Amino acid sequence: MPSPHVLSQPSPHRPDGASPLSPRLSRATVIGTLRAAGCVFAEDEAELLISTAHTADELAAMVERRVRGLPLEHVVGWAEFHGLRVTVDPGVFVPRRRTEFLVGQAIDLGRRTAARTGRPTVVVDLCCGSGAVGAALAATLDRVELYAADIEPAAVRCARRNVTSAGGEVYEGDLFEALPTGLRGRIDVLVANVPYVPTHEVGLLPPEAREHEPRVALDGGADGLDVLRRVTAAAPQWLAPGGHLLVETSERQAPQAVETFTRNGLLPRVAASDELYATVIIGTRPAPGQGGATACPPPQAP
Repeated sequence: MPSPHVLSQPSPHRPDGASPLSPRLSRATVIGTLRAAGCVFAEDEAELLISTAHTADELAAMVERRVRGLPLEHVVGWAEFHGLRVTVDPGVFVPRRRTEFLVGQAIDLGRRTAARTGRPTVVVDLCCGSGAVGAALAATLDRVELYAADIEPAAVRCARRNVTSAGGEVYEGDLFEALPTGLRGRIDVLVANVPYVPTHEVGLLPPEAREHEPRVALDGGADGLDVLRRVTAAAPQWLAPGGHLLVETSERQAPQAVETFTRNGLLPRVAASDELYATVIIGTRPAPGQGGATACPPPQAP
């Protein structure tokens, strides 16, 4: 059961060179146990678990949880995302590596906004999960006014550990209902990592996802676009003139998503990464004097 998420490299060995392993739980035993459970990257996972555990008993418990199918990130309690170590609690959606592409697009737009306005960029991380996206933006952009929201209480608790340390605020509630009303018409960069798996395909997801991550973070409705439609319909009321909405989706859903953006008055652009197998729809609220037929220009490289 390989991790489909973002822990691709083991942590460094403990600096004192000590090993928590006992004779009954050798490195070879850990690797063999993980491999027998179906972990494709058993060697890397073993190194990570060994370097994270402080005692042999803790290591044994971590291996047992991994063998039972818990995502590796839930076992060790963190995920590497966009150069950050992000806390990920059990039952919270694990940030995917492909979402780093969305972050890169948002960073470019945030920098352009800051250069244009000369003020801190107002960023909202909607459907924030662990808050990884918002934390990554706050760590990269120079000046940010950061807000995040999620409907899942466990996600909100987890996000507060990642976002508040970056100077942001986290709210619990259903999409925009969770946000302070004073943000209406002020948001420069709105990132919404909405669920986009069609309901009938949720059962096809790896067990790590469908059994240990909240259904609300995965299930996007009959065609996977239910939450995207809700976000897109309300976004123009919350975006500042010239502000941007960024939503991750699948390649096959992109044409429908673009139609939804256009129908709600946003100027759409599709960005894609073959390397990360990621597709992001970017919609811009037209600024005064900007016609609806004008295409959203791609951001300049930083």
